[in-house]
Amino acid sequence: MLTERAIQCPYCGERIGIVVDASAGDQSYIEDCQVCCRPISIEVWIDADEDVHVSATGEDDV
Repeated sequence: MLTERAIQCPYCGERIGIVVDASAGDQSYIEDCQVCCRPISIEVWIDADEDVHVSATGEDDV
C-alpha cells in the first residue's frame, strides 16, 4: 500500500512529499532532499491501529 507523506527537510526546512510503501512494515532508509540534496534519514513505522508514521532527521541528529 503506497501512501504519500509530507516531511520537512532537517537542513533547509523545505516541506517535501515522499511516497511510503506501508505494506513493507517498519523501515529506515536514506533519501536525498529534493531541494538541497542533503541526505535525510527516514524512519517509517506502523502502529497497532495500522496508522503510518514517518520521522525525518539529518545526519547531525542521529
